[in-house]
Amino acid sequence: MLIETEPTPNPATLKFLPGRTVMSAGTRDFIDPEEADASPLAAALFSLGDVTGVFFGQNFVSVTAAQGAEWRDLKPQVLGVLLDHFASEAPLFNPGSAAGIAIDDSSDFEEDPADADIVAQIKDLIDTRVRPAVAKDGGDIVYRGFQRGTVYLAMQGACSGCPSSAATLKQGIETLLKHYVPEVTEVRAA
Repeated sequence: MLIETEPTPNPATLKFLPGRTVMSAGTRDFIDPEEADASPLAAALFSLGDVTGVFFGQNFVSVTAAQGAEWRDLKPQVLGVLLDHFASEAPLFNPGSAAGIAIDDSSDFEEDPADADIVAQIKDLIDTRVRPAVAKDGGDIVYRGFQRGTVYLAMQGACSGCPSSAATLKQGIETLLKHYVPEVTEVRAA
């Protein structure tokens, strides 16, 4: 099995492509070892010690190295964990009951019901134009709300903590949304 590696705009994060589906639907961001307990793969990556973030996309895994860690040392360890996981065909997540599973599609802000059409346009643009582009860089951007002209987005994976994330929000996403949805006046990180 060959796992390809790609750099991301975030120098602390590498994108690993195992040549197979990682998540058939959605994404999952792990920001600490406690969250990683839900996934044997994420837990194994955090156990390496120099890992501070793991992100599962459709066909990739992004791994963020701790400050001061050297990718030349960490990369072979990450590849080993990924090879072992995918070769063994282990489950991505630990089994559990469906009782504790919930998909949070809510806004972090109380939205005006009169803005429903605007919110639908924003979500559509994010899903069709923004998320595929940032997935190529090993991350994701999730809608968190719309209030008085301001769109709130959460950065995940390689996008979280990336030095160019502010430019991506302001010069890329904000420009796109303002062009197609005139009611948008600003985009902010949530």
